[in-house]
Amino acid sequence: MVRIMTIEDYDGVYALWMKIKGFGIRSIDDSREGVRRFLKRNPTTSVVAVEDGKIVGSILCGHDGRRGCLYHVCVDEAYRRRGIGKAMVVMAMEALRKEEISKVSLIAFTKNDVGNAFWNTIGWTERLDLNYYDFVLNKENITAFVEG
Repeated sequence: MVRIMTIEDYDGVYALWMKIKGFGIRSIDDSREGVRRFLKRNPTTSVVAVEDGKIVGSILCGHDGRRGCLYHVCVDEAYRRRGIGKAMVVMAMEALRKEEISKVSLIAFTKNDVGNAFWNTIGWTERLDLNYYDFVLNKENITAFVEG
């Protein structure tokens, strides 16, 4: 079952994030308070997949009024290749459509072979015509990678 994510799902979502190989977690943005802020700003667009009484997939999804963005898209390895990821993406994109968002983007690490194959399989287009830039406003917001 795929449904809208709430802050009450945080512990299950965080536990899932910690199981995903090569996943990047930011100390502030991905904390309970950081996710609470994100969900407050985007209350209907993030989703979770629940099976066997636990969270097995999640997407943080939001928009700025112009463009949507998917963050932290993941499915528990034991539940992959069953359509869960695609169902979550469809639900998140339908929520964005209801809010009149017409373009959605995401970032996938270049070494994320599983994720990149998934996006290519479901019709997303890799952009080769631009560069992606970051500027760190808070050096305390450290990214840690989950090793597998």
